[in-house]
Amino acid sequence: MVPKIVFLERESVRAPFSRPAAAHRWVDYPDTTPDQIVPRLQDAQVAVINKLRIDEAVLAQLPALRMIALAATGSDNVDLAACRARGVVVSNVRGYAVTSVPEHVIGLMLALSRNLVAYQQAVQAGRWPAARHFCFLDYPIRDLRGATLALVGQGGLGEGVARLAEAFGMRVLWSERPGAADVRPGRVAFDEVLRRADVLSLHCPLTAGTRGMIDRAALQAMKPTAFLINTARGALIDEAALAEALRSGEIAGAALDVLSQEPPPADHPLLAPDIPNLILTPHVAWASAEAMQEMAVQVVANVEAFLRGAPSNRLA
Repeated sequence: MVPKIVFLERESVRAPFSRPAAAHRWVDYPDTTPDQIVPRLQDAQVAVINKLRIDEAVLAQLPALRMIALAATGSDNVDLAACRARGVVVSNVRGYAVTSVPEHVIGLMLALSRNLVAYQQAVQAGRWPAARHFCFLDYPIRDLRGATLALVGQGGLGEGVARLAEAFGMRVLWSERPGAADVRPGRVAFDEVLRRADVLSLHCPLTAGTRGMIDRAALQAMKPTAFLINTARGALIDEAALAEALRSGEIAGAALDVLSQEPPPADHPLLAPDIPNLILTPHVAWASAEAMQEMAVQVVANVEAFLRGAPSNRLA
């Protein structure tokens, strides 16, 4: 039997995908709604997905499915335990965004510390022609050099951010896991990190232990001059608490590339127009042209490895 490979979210990756060398049938869908997953995968052996959720209830209706190839690194949208129980291989892509995400993070740091958004909006509103001097200094500007960057998550993305930050002259702290009983060598206790960070950047996976780790208490522990950056998973942060912390000035600003629900509802608490010093980008930190092409290459390589009987980058 020629295996059928179905890509359910083809338009989520703007890069060409080659085809596996082995005999197969490949079907692309530009996008897929949750109720379309089962009918579209009914006779498929391999599913290629990005952010669609596949849980036990879905798997139970797909007896032919033998592999899920993630066009992503994060796997919180897939029930890995259920896949293991059913013998469904799950493979992800790794390291494809080790340049794209760190550069995006540094860009967000610069935008916050130099108030780039506020100055651009002021110029567009006519503030510069009305200025009495050659410039106007309505918003504070801070250098990154000498600032303390605290990173939560020491994978390839965190390491990439650290290298760029050190080139700017920042001091880097590596946070221990929240609630950890012991602090590993080279790490700093999470509570201490919150107190010391001028910039706190999240690069950890979403798990039961990290969900909501940046809650009201964590935000209150941070410096009022501190910035929060999240390019990992939206649910790491209590978003309502962050909205209030920004309104009240508990922290100086935040820049997020992810939200707990994507796309977000129109009434999402962080989309309110009265929230100051907040930058939102629509989950694109990973999406440089170079990173998307590397992702595409790895997805096909993972599928090929599975078809050969030697799965790679295996999570389940």
